Amino acid sequence: MNDYSTNQLCDPETMLDNISTAVLVLNEELEVACLNPAAENLFFISERKAVGQPLQHLISTPNTLVQRLQAALKSDHPYTDRSVFIQLGNGRKATINYTATPYRADNGLTYLLMELSRIDLQIRIANEETLLAQQQASAILVRGLAHEIKNPLGGLRGAAQLLERELPSRELREYTQIIIGEADRLQNLMDRMLGPHKRPNMETINIHEITERVRQLMQAAHDQYPKIQIKTDYDPSIPTLLADRDRLIQALLNIGNNAMQAIGRKAGNISITTRTLRRFTIGQACHRLVVQVQIRDDGPGVPAEMLPNIFYPMITGRSDGSGLGLSIAQSLVNLHHGLIECHSQPRNTVFSILLPLETEHE
Repeated sequence: MNDYSTNQLCDPETMLDNISTAVLVLNEELEVACLNPAAENLFFISERKAVGQPLQHLISTPNTLVQRLQAALKSDHPYTDRSVFIQLGNGRKATINYTATPYRADNGLTYLLMELSRIDLQIRIANEETLLAQQQASAILVRGLAHEIKNPLGGLRGAAQLLERELPSRELREYTQIIIGEADRLQNLMDRMLGPHKRPNMETINIHEITERVRQLMQAAHDQYPKIQIKTDYDPSIPTLLADRDRLIQALLNIGNNAMQAIGRKAGNISITTRTLRRFTIGQACHRLVVQVQIRDDGPGVPAEMLPNIFYPMITGRSDGSGLGLSIAQSLVNLHHGLIECHSQPRNTVFSILLPLETEHE
């Protein structure tokens, strides 16, 4: 039998130290009186350094948050807020839910017990599930649409060929050639929307073979985009992965070409970065190790109204764009049980390609 007294088991300080929720105690001036280890991890600061500091030194707090904490102290009523975006003191960003509860201590002073829960992970998983559901719904829609279009196209092309044989003059046969040519163009469009038909040719590769090939292909377009600089930042310790070389090159090249087209002939920068992420979830699947390839550009950014739908086919912000590049890239990465995410602001658009490094998720 374990020798634990009731007092040890119910000691508030011990319990506070062992919960995963970040807890701060603030005085009436909103200065830190104490914090638990989870809060030390969140704010990346030790309790010794944090105590006595204003809350604003730990968080770049929105004015509304400070006002609400002051109102909670004044009214002596708890306050809860959700999905609050904050910037931590070390430059990191986070989205939190928090509850602030006033209480009067034995010394007669009023303190504010602030509980904070990061919800970034839940938001990211929900966004990833939405992306995956979008891709699946899009694929079903495109397959059905392609089936309905390809059959009449075949009949239309065949009829034009038969008609061409019966026409006496070259001038009239030019019209049938237009019909046949447009039918072939639509057929090719349907094939591109459907994506690759063959099974992936999986082999063991180094991700930097892929990124270097993509970089070389992008640099080959230097005459078209002479003022764009392409930089790389690779993690050489990334292990090999099982992937279809050609399809991954195509996926990353589609994203890279989009970045170059977004910047155009203006001066700009594109960076290709590789990192590993441990115990990382893609959708609902938790993977021991994931490689993250990020392609970042400082172009004008993706319009906010377009951002949620950019992986749907036929969605494009350019008058000369097909709207298929990102949809195809997402499909190709999905074949590897991976996912592409996009975060965009003016002069900072980041596409993150996430690929599991093990063949089966845990």
